[in-house]
Amino acid sequence: MVVIRLSRGGSKKRPFYSIVAADSRSRRDGRFIERIGFYNPIAAGAEEPVRIAQDRLTYWQGVGAQLSPAVARLVSPAGK
Repeated sequence: MVVIRLSRGGSKKRPFYSIVAADSRSRRDGRFIERIGFYNPIAAGAEEPVRIAQDRLTYWQGVGAQLSPAVARLVSPAGK
């Protein structure tokens, strides 16, 4: 099953998450199919905290991908 979830990057105490479509059996930060956006929880000022490619998100949901709870929280206020 394909799941749309967060993949952690960044350095210690400075997280940066990629929003990826991945096989549910792969590791959190492991192999993924496609990167469709990012989430920066410590964005300040004019920095963009969340960016999601809406066309790719709707494509993956159309072919049966499930959103993780964290991504579902990010997508709903982003204007879905």
